[in-house]
Amino acid sequence: MTLPLASSAARAALVELGTRLRADAYRFVTVTPATHRRVNGRPENARAHDLRGALGWSRPFGPGVLPAEVETPLAQAGLLAAVSGAASGAASATPPDAPAARRALVRASTIGDRLYFHSAWPTHDDDAVFFGPDTYRYVAALQRALASASLQRKVERAIDIGCGAGPGAIELALRRPEAMVYGADINGDALALAEVNAAINGASNLVPVRSDLLDGVDGGFDVIMSNPPYILDKDELAYRHGGGEHGAQLSIDIVHAALDRLNPGGSLLLYTGVAIVEGEDRFLAAIRERLDAGCAEWRYEELDPDIFGGQLGCEGYERVERIAAVWLHAVRRG
Repeated sequence: MTLPLASSAARAALVELGTRLRADAYRFVTVTPATHRRVNGRPENARAHDLRGALGWSRPFGPGVLPAEVETPLAQAGLLAAVSGAASGAASATPPDAPAARRALVRASTIGDRLYFHSAWPTHDDDAVFFGPDTYRYVAALQRALASASLQRKVERAIDIGCGAGPGAIELALRRPEAMVYGADINGDALALAEVNAAINGASNLVPVRSDLLDGVDGGFDVIMSNPPYILDKDELAYRHGGGEHGAQLSIDIVHAALDRLNPGGSLLLYTGVAIVEGEDRFLAAIRERLDAGCAEWRYEELDPDIFGGQLGCEGYERVERIAAVWLHAVRRG
């Protein structure tokens, strides 16, 4: 479902709400979809009773749950929808005479003191703007990389491929205010939310741009970064499906595209998930030769050895032992 954020008035209303939430120290850490489903499935969580329940857990809420200063901007942005008890995820616990509920079409999550709007749970739509534990790992790895010796050089142009709601691009933009940072995505909802989130967090040097890989932007870059989809998804949802063998193709394509467009001495920062088959990292095997040939230095590490374990029961993963979260920092040869 496309979010109604095409108008500047709708985006301004959401910026107003996000700015207020930040000022009020709103906090919510977004969990995995499986954890979200389990927690929301508890009878007492059939409806939201507070702000975090409505804007974090995406629970339906009745009249009076949200203060006017929250509900009004959501309504102005067209981001409230009526919902039946059967759609609450715990319908049996909803009294038949309960007042009609509504539901926010966005979630608000935080990383530190930064706040980001993204798609409401569950994210079943192809144009959903995903945000979850991978986002936290991506931003944490990016923060460490930006403090490293390899990235102490001046950054004038940077791009986040598949920026989603913009947390990676915004993090870089705030830490390198001299840089022009492009948030690139093929999803119009992602670009609208990245614009909103940049305004909320004060990243005035972020420029959303529609682009497939790097096709929509000309020139070279000092930093190219990405947290792409890496799952082999049977429904080929854009925010999940990486294509190729075990979902690795998009990550491989990003490595090649980035090394073609990085300025000499520029850095590729890539967070992705890789399938380990009989002890072998097939993604690393596919890119090692290009890294050796085109980079002055590169570092590759597992950040988490076992993520998305439930995926191993899906078609295409029959020989996969585990899926690991990895971080690649490659510096193009000068």
